Amino acid sequence: MAHLAKNRLDTPGALDLSRAAEKQQALLARLAALDSLLVALSGGADSAYLSWSAHRALGERALSITALSASFSAHDRRQVESFVRHAGVRHEFIQTEELENPLYVANNSDRCYFCKAELFTVLGRLAQRRGFAALAYGINADDTLDFRPGHRAASEHKVLAPLLEAEMSKAEIRELSRVAGLPTWDRPASACLASRIPYGTSVTRETLAQVEAGEAVLRELGFLQFRVRYYGAHARVEIDRAELARAFQPDILRAMEERLARVGFSSVTVDPDGYRQGSLTQELLSHNSSLQIED
Repeated sequence: MAHLAKNRLDTPGALDLSRAAEKQQALLARLAALDSLLVALSGGADSAYLSWSAHRALGERALSITALSASFSAHDRRQVESFVRHAGVRHEFIQTEELENPLYVANNSDRCYFCKAELFTVLGRLAQRRGFAALAYGINADDTLDFRPGHRAASEHKVLAPLLEAEMSKAEIRELSRVAGLPTWDRPASACLASRIPYGTSVTRETLAQVEAGEAVLRELGFLQFRVRYYGAHARVEIDRAELARAFQPDILRAMEERLARVGFSSVTVDPDGYRQGSLTQELLSHNSSLQIED
């Protein structure tokens, strides 16, 4: 895995390690000043680093929470469980019900807003019930350059964004995580399963389960960074460019097609451009030039 990290991740390059360390100290000081904190932990590099930082700064006064729903894969749950065991952070799972909201199911360009609104509503009730002073989530400085409707929900619910406040980039978070010995430092980017479904196509438990099964196939075939984009019975498979040549090997391609057919994809296209984070958002923007990117 490590030998591919340089190709598929936003590597430090000319990263100023002393500056990153200063940001970490400022982050820890900011967290330590809080009475107590709930952290939304998805298991990705950013939220894991924030969870570790909160635990380091606050100890038992920090609690990390992971929301389970049909859009959160079993693989991601296992990743969270592994991280929590390694880092020793206080942690609990909760259930969210975003699929009960027809505005989420409709899967318009603001779908993430309704997902995060559900998450922060549930976390807010938990914080109030358990006496936690604040909520936080792991948006970083680079994320504001992307399409992030969920950030609006966080602002409305007064959720703290400590990594953003510390002006931490993704590369800095990965490097600081590596130095701290966190296993998530080089974890591939991992958004919720709904992000594989084109805007305008309804999000259902069935479609999410099909995407999850399709991505389990690619994982079993040994790929690390990928997406199965859902188009009904057709799957558009994006695989990181560092791994793309292997995907086109006849035996691998044949195995991929056969196994994806078993989970409901009767046709498969491997995207020759490889994996691109936010490719469905780019499709949306290309068809709607008036859409504003939210930060």
